[in-house]
Amino acid sequence: MKKGLTQVYCGTGKGKTTAAIGQGVRATGHGLKVIMIQFLKGRPTGEVEALKNLEPEFKVFKFEKQKKFFFEMDEEQKADLKSDIKNALNFAKKVLDTKECDVLILDEILGVIENQLFTEDEIINLIENKSDEIELIITGRILPERIKSMADYISTIEETKHPFYKGVTARKGIEY
Repeated sequence: MKKGLTQVYCGTGKGKTTAAIGQGVRATGHGLKVIMIQFLKGRPTGEVEALKNLEPEFKVFKFEKQKKFFFEMDEEQKADLKSDIKNALNFAKKVLDTKECDVLILDEILGVIENQLFTEDEIINLIENKSDEIELIITGRILPERIKSMADYISTIEETKHPFYKGVTARKGIEY
């Protein structure tokens, strides 16, 4: 890769992780190594199961033990989650320092900022210190202005209509 850039998939719509994974799959098709670190996603998903077929070129890491959504957690569980996320961020720094991959996906890292588990400055530090040889992809709902100004690509996925509002719960193989 000539120069690694920073990509962002953000917004309220469904498909941010799917888009990031698609970019990672494309990269593996050209012989690039991909690492995805998932944040705030403790539950198993179909896409992560499918990606096991692409190992070792596409590796997925989760550090969280919690299986609940953030809004369902008590303060002790949130403290444990913050510790898990700190381990994940340290791993991301290590991956960037050692250049273990060509593409690093930090899935739902913007949610870490949104839920005030870590500061925007800590995430900006990751972006600023990435090697020019690594493509960085970040996802999440809300994109802070300072990170927006640092990104090379921004794709916003907005919700126009969602079956959840008609009482349809998440479906295996479609939403997870």
